[in-house]
Amino acid sequence: MTHAETDTAIADDIRAGRTALGIELGSTRIKACLIALDDTTVAAGSHAWENELVDGLWTYSLDAVHDGLRSAFAELVSDAEERHGVRPATVGSIGVSAMMHGYLAFDDAGELLVPFRTWRNVNTARAAGELSEALGVNIPLRWSVAHLHQAVLDREAHVARIAHVTTLAGYVHEQLTGRRVLGVGDASGMFPIDPATGGYDEALLRIADERIAAAGAERIRLSDVLPAVLPAGADAGRLTAAGAALLDPTGTLQPGAEFCPPEGDAGTGMVATNAVTPRTGNVSAGTSIFAMVVLEKALSRAHADIDIVTTPAGDPVAMVHCNNGASELGSWADLFGEFAAAIGSSASSDDVFAALLAGALEEGVDDGLLAYNHLSGEPIAELPEGRPLFVRTPGSRLTLGGFMRAQLRAVFATLALGMRTLAEEDVAIDAMFAHGGLFRTAGVAQRLLAAALGAPVVVGDTAGEGGAWGMAVLAAYRRAVAEGDERDLAAWLDAEVFAGAETTTAEPTPAEIADHARYLERWSAGLAAERAAIDAVR
Repeated sequence: MTHAETDTAIADDIRAGRTALGIELGSTRIKACLIALDDTTVAAGSHAWENELVDGLWTYSLDAVHDGLRSAFAELVSDAEERHGVRPATVGSIGVSAMMHGYLAFDDAGELLVPFRTWRNVNTARAAGELSEALGVNIPLRWSVAHLHQAVLDREAHVARIAHVTTLAGYVHEQLTGRRVLGVGDASGMFPIDPATGGYDEALLRIADERIAAAGAERIRLSDVLPAVLPAGADAGRLTAAGAALLDPTGTLQPGAEFCPPEGDAGTGMVATNAVTPRTGNVSAGTSIFAMVVLEKALSRAHADIDIVTTPAGDPVAMVHCNNGASELGSWADLFGEFAAAIGSSASSDDVFAALLAGALEEGVDDGLLAYNHLSGEPIAELPEGRPLFVRTPGSRLTLGGFMRAQLRAVFATLALGMRTLAEEDVAIDAMFAHGGLFRTAGVAQRLLAAALGAPVVVGDTAGEGGAWGMAVLAAYRRAVAEGDERDLAAWLDAEVFAGAETTTAEPTPAEIADHARYLERWSAGLAAERAAIDAVR
């Protein structure tokens, strides 16, 4: 095909709805991604937003959710029109993803009872501890059931009116389709999943119900208030007229598109990196950073720093989740970008970032330099709050390369602490796939992550696509299943999405692994300064 013929074919596909739309509500951006039948992105849009600290809890308003959805979709429509001369009036399939966990509680009339409590809140220590002990599995602070149980323990008035609880992805999906469902991956961050049934673990539900009743909420039954669970490829409803109007108030977008189950950002990360089979894993670096490893067998026991969740197909996954990822690094990059602009440079943000990272691979340049990226509390590091810090010894040498190496290593340090637990469990990892904007600059973050994990790190040509693209791929898989494709998710991804994907692999050397181990010892000891800052800096 000529370039003109290709453009015409893409426009025809958009016009005919031979596309899949993925929407992901991340911590700092809401993104929309429209892909063609070959899974390439043909239009995209985004909307920046920020969480708010209200009455001591991190939240986003539902008005901000609705406004952000409309804004991101409107930008996607404008992008499609500018690039291909057509405004999408329909799409073949749609999927919604969002940051996992958290707490959205509604009454019988569908009214939100308390402001959305995000994954970032760490006020649920008592509830998470009680449930972990009672259930015999790790229930992290950010899980939805921990938020619910904490509200019961705190005797919050709204508990008496709870009709259902969901995640952000589940809420948006219901607004667009009228269906109250969740993909199994997102549901596994609400309550433990039974791998044998693909639904919530019935035995654990009974135990949790007993604990919640004993705490004073006898009327609540988790099986009644939690969303129904669906695997990847299942029918999760269709876009309603009200849903189409929510996304596109202009009335151009028509109802009827079919939906795949809504998923969490962990699930879209696995799909975007094709890490959905045993012995594969991925690292997703954004506002938070987490590693997912698909398990061959169950762990020997519960671990406080390991969540057991699932792939979008329902296979068990060990998750190491850190509340703090690349946000602090991004703030420093913004500061240097501001300086560049102040002296008359027209460098793009990618140019600035590439220049900052240029010397970050040189071993030893960060000797005596320590950075801590904790903007919020961090359970794995046992930090109840965050205080970003950069400290150095008086005799250390402060260079740009050393400073940025310290900042990059800070992004991966807490993750490395949690990954040691999986190493002690002899969890086999053939390769870790990395994705997120951090890995757009070739080689640097990838190489330091490989040293931190002590395992090969693979970055593909979709590394910068992100979760919205992964969600669009899940939507495309739903369309394939609806048309009679009987392959499971892993086989379909291998054949239809990643067969020709280009990847680069960073294999850490023994020297790099040893250097990181020494650094991690220094960094861990320096956490005492972080804890002191929490007490002293208000």
